[in-house]
Amino acid sequence: MSPRRNFRPLLASLLGLALIGSAGAFSAAQAQTQPLAPDTMAARVQGCTACHGVHGEGTDNDYFPRLAGKPADYLYNQLQNFREGRRKYPPMNYLVTYLSDDYLHQIATYFSQQRPPYPTPAKSNVSPSTLARGQQIVLNGDASKQIPACAACHGKTLTGMQPAIPGLVGLHSDYISAQVGAWRSGTRHAIAPDCMQQIASRLTDDDVTAVAAWLSTQTAPANPVPAPAGSLKTPLKCGSEPQ
Repeated sequence: MSPRRNFRPLLASLLGLALIGSAGAFSAAQAQTQPLAPDTMAARVQGCTACHGVHGEGTDNDYFPRLAGKPADYLYNQLQNFREGRRKYPPMNYLVTYLSDDYLHQIATYFSQQRPPYPTPAKSNVSPSTLARGQQIVLNGDASKQIPACAACHGKTLTGMQPAIPGLVGLHSDYISAQVGAWRSGTRHAIAPDCMQQIASRLTDDDVTAVAAWLSTQTAPANPVPAPAGSLKTPLKCGSEPQ
């Protein structure tokens, strides 16, 4: 075989390697010119806003609640509860499994500072007597069942209290019913003493329906911020609320 014939395959191989190398260099250079995604909390929480709305305002889906404006420690507690399995919803459990306490607190703080407008309250399809029962429990409780008023902890305007009691306005009736039902059944927990579990266990099915229906019809106040810490003397000790 002649030396010329041996050279041709070698030359072809060298040219091929040169082309591959130049293509790789071009790709690397091109990648360096691509703009990087902004490293902001708004960008980081897109996994949350896909379900809870761009600003945490909630969506028309009854089971994706409003996060915006709730106390930071309440939101932080709930993220921890999902991570530790005290609350069970697989997409949320999976989303926060490997997130640190510090990162969870950053997420909670971000949403606590959002102030999107509240939606127009829903029109309830329950009877007037059911709404009246719900109003009674929310504002005054039921001493015969040792049920304190919701407003005793969540505030007269139902916007919660700093640092860890959530607001109840702006939530769907089905969501409220589902969460109270989860406490009653033991599938939702909080740090002991679990005051909401104690209260929920004293409510009947009709009570839950009434409370959820009435709350879902309430309009947010003009300044829907949580009450200052310590401004309410809560009737029960709650493990998730500093005493």
